[in-house]
Amino acid sequence: MNEIRTEVQFVDINDDMAGQRIDNFLRNQLKNIPKSVIYRLLRKGEVRVNKKRIKAEYKLTAGDVVRIPPVTMEIKEQANPVPSTKLNRVAELETCILYEDEHLLVLNKPSGTAVHGGSGLKFGAIEALRALRPQARFLELVHRIDRDTSGILLVAKKRSALRQLQSQFREKTVQKYYFALVMGQWKTQCKVVNAPLLKNEVNSIVRVNPAGKPSETRFKVIEAFPQATLIQASPITGRTHQIRVHTQYVGHPIAWDDRYGDRRFDAYTAQFGIDRLFLHAANIIFLHPATGEKMEINAPLEKRLLQALEKMRQSN
Repeated sequence: MNEIRTEVQFVDINDDMAGQRIDNFLRNQLKNIPKSVIYRLLRKGEVRVNKKRIKAEYKLTAGDVVRIPPVTMEIKEQANPVPSTKLNRVAELETCILYEDEHLLVLNKPSGTAVHGGSGLKFGAIEALRALRPQARFLELVHRIDRDTSGILLVAKKRSALRQLQSQFREKTVQKYYFALVMGQWKTQCKVVNAPLLKNEVNSIVRVNPAGKPSETRFKVIEAFPQATLIQASPITGRTHQIRVHTQYVGHPIAWDDRYGDRRFDAYTAQFGIDRLFLHAANIIFLHPATGEKMEINAPLEKRLLQALEKMRQSN
């Protein structure tokens, strides 16, 4: 038997996390930990919200600070080792680091890599980075992006940096810009989409719904093609699947979106070599958590997407 022990975590609750029960939140944060352990932590008062004990039915609100205590549990050794292909993918992440200093790390996350792991042998970008930086005492995600979305992901290397950067996200002073290839001709006059979004907690599908949370995305046309448009999207709020749902809502779903897309558009873009969600976190502007210096990080599109765009230009 081996033993694993998680580290104590302090999580600042943003608008997108708000509204869910603390027990469901913990189950998402502690994916490898049995539910019985999570409820025992709650009963014993080891989980604190704003330094206070809470019950399992407590609903989180924006601005809450959740303390997740360290958890120790025994795990059985796996009969099969981690495949070398998995280890190679971890090593390849080293080449995806765009910026790093003693306070933070910026990763150009590949499409198909989750930001954090699930159960069993599955693991995500943060676990891979910890494997690459075994000497690092602290590595935590500042924010999240979807598994199939590529691009910029901020990782804090100090707790003070984590709190400072998450504060910037909460106060909406961080500027984020994405590239997306959408179906059809995007009208240049459509510059802002304001549509409330409601997430189904059972299947995680997000829909525009008057009962949802206020959500705003700003758009700009980058390049037009006969049957598609390359756009820049800047989410003002940070809702789950926000860009994907807002583009679908106005009739222009993103290429290869398995939840909100259009298979006819996927078939069209496949001829140019596109076979993944064409959504990329390309640019971010924020203040350095230690120096206050304005930071602007750019993440290039992967080669196959650039090649696909060139083929689309040639087909014109």
